[in-house]
Order: sequence, then structure tokens, then C-alpha cells
Amino acid sequence: MLLLTLAGLTAFQLGRIDKGAVAPAVLTSQQYFAEDGAIALRASLDESITDISRTASLVGAGEPVSPDSVLDRLGSVYQKWRGTAVIEIKSGRLEAQRGENLPLTALDLGTLNGPDGLAPRMVRVETGEVRLLTLGLLSWPGRPQQLIVASSSLKVPGVSLGKGRAIAVLDASGQVLGSSGVGGSERERKQLAAFAATTAKKAKQHPLQSKEPGSGGFPGVSGSLLGDAADGRRAVAGYAKLSGPTPGVATDASALGLTVVSFVGATEQRSAVGDSFFWLAAAGALLALGALAVSLLVVTVQRPLLHLFLESRRIGRGDLNRPVTLPKYGEAARIGAALDRLRRQLLGDTDAHTDGPQPGRRGRIGMRALVAACAALLLLWSAPLLLTLNRAGTSVKVPQTIVDDQRERTSTIADRVRRALNEGHADLTSVASLLTPKASPDELTSVLERTRREHTRYESLYVLKADGTVLARAGGKPHHNGPRTGSPQALTVTNNGNEPLITEYAEAPALGGAAVVGELRIDFINALLKRPGMGEVRVVDSKHRVVGSSNGYRAFTDLADAELTSLVKSANEKSGKGPGPRSSVLRHGGIHIAAAAPLTGGGVAQPLGWTVVSLQQAKGLEIAAFTAHNRTVLAGLLGLTGAVACLGWLHIIVVRPLRTLADRAEALADGDRRTVLYPTHHDEVGAVTRSLETIRQRLLEQRKRDAGADAGPAPSRAATAGRN
Repeated sequence: MLLLTLAGLTAFQLGRIDKGAVAPAVLTSQQYFAEDGAIALRASLDESITDISRTASLVGAGEPVSPDSVLDRLGSVYQKWRGTAVIEIKSGRLEAQRGENLPLTALDLGTLNGPDGLAPRMVRVETGEVRLLTLGLLSWPGRPQQLIVASSSLKVPGVSLGKGRAIAVLDASGQVLGSSGVGGSERERKQLAAFAATTAKKAKQHPLQSKEPGSGGFPGVSGSLLGDAADGRRAVAGYAKLSGPTPGVATDASALGLTVVSFVGATEQRSAVGDSFFWLAAAGALLALGALAVSLLVVTVQRPLLHLFLESRRIGRGDLNRPVTLPKYGEAARIGAALDRLRRQLLGDTDAHTDGPQPGRRGRIGMRALVAACAALLLLWSAPLLLTLNRAGTSVKVPQTIVDDQRERTSTIADRVRRALNEGHADLTSVASLLTPKASPDELTSVLERTRREHTRYESLYVLKADGTVLARAGGKPHHNGPRTGSPQALTVTNNGNEPLITEYAEAPALGGAAVVGELRIDFINALLKRPGMGEVRVVDSKHRVVGSSNGYRAFTDLADAELTSLVKSANEKSGKGPGPRSSVLRHGGIHIAAAAPLTGGGVAQPLGWTVVSLQQAKGLEIAAFTAHNRTVLAGLLGLTGAVACLGWLHIIVVRPLRTLADRAEALADGDRRTVLYPTHHDEVGAVTRSLETIRQRLLEQRKRDAGADAGPAPSRAATAGRN
């Protein structure tokens, strides 16, 4: 029954490989792409909100300055907002403005004292675009309170789209707030509208209900969608709702209820790899081999045992005239020979203890040999499935969409690393610009502690004088030794023994040559590299040495793979298209999808010459060829497990009791009358055992009768008295 179930599972379940127009791996890749966009947008918005709040707090802690000075300082450090302004809260008067005109009339200044009065809000400007307004409170004793307002567009930052991809930001109702890559064709706009409507419904789910239990990964609601087809290409989309980095913990950005949706056209491919004929043939072969194994056991084990049961019951009833017909094989032949000897002993044949029919040469073939033969038959089905059939070789074609996604996602990670380093230096510059000579070491320490608490990227923050003296610090012990020589680089990377030491410097003009120094946690960089569906992601420097990795690594070791090194060199070539992301399918030692993307785009991170490299094994993707391969191996493992289970059960239930019965039957025939025979199981072997116990008791009764006959009749009392 177990083999029959396995045959049905093989034919009707394992053989049902999805042969849809788009491979499931392509859909999964779009989901990951949207998740990357949601993470980038959430991190960017939260960073902007924190920057405005911290800047307002630091400016308010010092001497009063003019609104123009506040905006100048803000603009000199951060270049991320489309427009900034300072307004007086009491009168509503505009004090200063930079960049685009802000929709200040949309602000209700009377609600700022509420619980979420300074929360960011979305407003629509005259052009129809949506802006996110971020607020910060400026307050000095004895002066009217002022409000810093910064506007930013709702577009996903730093996501590399590549060719033919579009990405959009939706609100809770499914309305498009901002988009990139959407063409002017009516078909693309309709497709985006259809995806947006479906995404808005799915985004209303609870995150725990939208995923399989234990799936982990992205903490928010995410998934993939299949769109319309045209000209041999089908639109595929991924969506992801903004969520905090920790499940169940919301941030200011995630509270906005935004969702990111991205879509691209994928070439339709229909594969014949999942041909059901193979699985039907495999199921038929299993049924045939299973039937042969069962027939072998029935002919050589069950039928001889039933015959022995009838013979033993006949002898137990006293029918001793007809000799026992001996089975031909194994333990059954031994038991049959012992039964015939017992029959003769019951007839009074004294030579039956030593003489009698013996099992022939075929009787040497015991149950273990038969079980081994059955195992060989079942292994004949499992071994080819495990080792040879349906192998996915190195010639399997990987969908180009997946290769492109690997390249663009690697470029997105490179941009996230670059932005993280640049943002870190901008934070230090913002702090350094607000430090004054009047600030005491305790006040400096307080500022550093707050900055480190708001930005977890820092291992250590300290103010370093030109002579190497540390004025104030927060976090771990500084690694800088000795006086500062000249103007240090804004960002340096050194070997700290076990790990890279990434240090950022921001000059503090008011402190006479001092600088605010931040030492970054390498775990912060490594955490940016950990994304599902990317394989192993590493950061290498200009000498192709590993600086960071999503997995364990040894710092400053060379890339061991020559093809990966060549891909890194190609991504950094300045001729032709110039430096940019590259991808390739590597086919040595299995199929791998590799991509490399240099850190381009400016900022203090650009001179480092870093490159992000990713390498993913293709065999883990849901492509028809690999799915067929994996399911074939699974079928072989199930067959092997079924064979072990069946034959192991047979060994416990039949083989061991039968071998024990053969030994006890021969011992009984040799004269052992003391050992009581009792059945282990209520089956054919148990029935023969009960009959042998009956025979043993008859032999004991026969011995008692024979002993009484040899002693003769007892003398009477009268005869004894006469002799006396």
C-alpha cells in the first residue's frame, strides 16, 4: 500500500510541474525587486525625517540664528529635498524659503500641538504631483516658535530599473503618487492602473496572513502579480508595502501606508521539461517492480508459511500418517524438516531425533537473502532517479529577466551602500557645523550620544583635536592614534586585524582644526547586503579584496573566482559605456548568476573604488528544469525511504520471528521439551508457533505415558503383607 501511494504521488503530484508562460522564479524575482524598492523608500524617508528633527533640535540648542542661516546650513549638508522653508507658527508668516514653492496653505498650524502634530504628511501641488512634507520645530527662549518644512517627491530612490521596467509608489487606495520608467503608451498606463488596483486590495492584508508560516524574509505584505500578454511578452509585477525593519514595529515612513509596485515585460517560455509521460512511466515502473517484489514474498514466504500452518495443525491434531511436504526455501524448509521429525517422534520412531529429511541447497536461501532481493528491486527504481534521470546540466537556459534582475538588484545594493556612507558623513558634517567653542565636553558628549542613538551605523563617535586629543566621545574606544597630519580624507578604510575599520571625518570649523569622527560598524554594511534571492553578496575594494559580505568572510582576502574578478574589472572599465553594473551566467561547477556593480554617483564613498558583487546558484530557482531535477531526486528519496520502511517492517514483523521459530522448531525436534513456544505476533508465523506448542505438549504427554509403561503396575497391600 505504501508503494501504491508513492506511485500515485509520483504520477499525479510530483509530475505536476508548472509549465506556465512565465517561470515561478521570474515572479519571485519581481517580488524581491519590489521589496528592495520598499526598503529603500522607507529608509530614505525615515532618514529624512530624522535629519530634519535632529537639525532643528541642534540649531534650537544653540544661539538664535536667522531663518536664512538655518536653511543655508541645511542645504549645505543635505541635498535631498526639493524645497525647504521656515515659517513662524503664531502668525503663519513665511520667514525664508529655498527650492520649489511649498504648499504651505495645506498645513494646519493649529494642530501642531496634537499627538501627531509634527508627523510627516502628503500633499498635492499645483502640477498634480504629490509631495511629502517633513516638519521640524525651532524653539528659542523668548522668541516665537518656528517650523522647518522640507518637501520631497515620493519616488523610490536609488533603485536601478534597467531596460523596460517601471516602478511606482501607491497610497492605501491604490492611487499612483509617483512613478519612474512608465512610458507614454496607453497599454503601460492601463497595466499600471490594473496592478495598482490589485495591489491596493492585497496590501490591506495582515503581514502574518499574507505569507506562509515560517517563511521569514520581508516583514511586510509583499507578493507578485501576472499581467496581460502582448507580442510574446507578459507583464509581471511585484509589490511590497512599506514596513518597519522589525516586524510589528512601525516607523514614521511605514505609518504613511505606502506600497511600492514594479513591473516589467518577461518573454513567455513554454518548456516541455515537465512532460507527464516521464512521471507516468516512473509510476508504472514502480508498480511493476513493487508487484514483482510482493509476488516474490508471497511465493517464497507467505504461501510456504500457510502450508506449514496447515501441516503443523494436522500433526497437532494427531494426523501422523502422511509425511510433511517440505518447502523449498529458507527458514520454511528448516521448519518443515523439523515438523516431519516431530511427526515421526510422535509415531515412536527413536531415530527421528537425529535422522530425517533435510532442506536442500535451495533451503540455504534464507529470508535475509529474499529481503535483499526485494531491496535490490526497489533500489533499481530509486537509484536512477537519484543519480541519472532528469539531470539539469550546465546547459539549462536561465530566463534573461532573472539575469537582468540580479544585475539591477546588485546595482541597487551598491547604491544603498554608497548612500549609507554618504549619509553618515553628512550627519557628521551637520553635527560638526553646529558645534561651538563654548560647548563643554559634557554638552559635546550629549550631542554625540544623541546622534549615535538616532543612527545605529556608528560603533564610536568622538571629537578629535589636531593634536590627537579626544575632547568627547560616545560608544566604543576610538582607534585613532597620534596627532592628525594635514587635512584627513573624508572616508578611510584600514585593516583593523579581524575586520575592516571604516572611519569618516567631518571638520568642525568653529573648533579650530578639530573634527567629528565616526567609526562605522562593519555589521551595518554587511546588513545592507543581506537580501533574499541574491545568493552571496560581497563588497570588494579597488584591489578586488573582500571588505564586507552577507556571509562569513575573511577581511581583505582576494576573490578566489577568476570569472568573478573579470566581471568586477568589466564593471569598472571606463571605456565604452563606462563604469556600470554587469551580469553574467557562469557555468563552471554548476550554473551561477553573477553580477557586479561599482559605487557610482558621487559623494565621499566614490573615491573608495568599491564594487558590490553577487553570486547566486541557479539550481535553487523555480525554473522548470531545476524543478524537474529536484522533484526527481525527491521521488528517488521517497522510494528509498519507502523501501527501507517496508523492508524494515518486514524484517521486524516476519524475518526475525521466522528465524527464531526455525531455531526453536529444530531445538524441539532435537529433544528440547522445556522451552515454551509462544507467538510474538498473531499472523502466519504466530499460527505455526501455536501449533508447535501443541505438538510440544503432546510429546510431553507421550513421554509421561512411556515412563509409566516402563515402570509396570504397582504391587497390592495383601501381597506385601504375605511376604512379611
